[in-house]
Amino acid sequence: MRLSSEQASAIRRIIAEESEQRPAQVRLFGSRLDDNRRGGDLDLLVKLDNPVAHPAWLAARLEARISRFLEGRDVDVLLSAPNLRHAGIHQIAERDGVPL
Repeated sequence: MRLSSEQASAIRRIIAEESEQRPAQVRLFGSRLDDNRRGGDLDLLVKLDNPVAHPAWLAARLEARISRFLEGRDVDVLLSAPNLRHAGIHQIAERDGVPL
């Protein structure tokens, strides 16, 4: 996993601040899991226990704050909450992702 423990901790803190709830789970998935690769964006699955009123707005805020923290690294946030529809990518992130 190409993410330090300090970075993982900061990402969890940012998610808690922006979502106004402690995330049930944050998983890193995609190319950043491969230690032999270089570059690549940061793909995160953020599971929340409570419904999200404005999911697109929340995902955009999370992506922007985490990207700024990581000095411009591209970030993609996939949200999971009781009121949101789940797609195949959610299953992939659950299966292959690593908890932060």
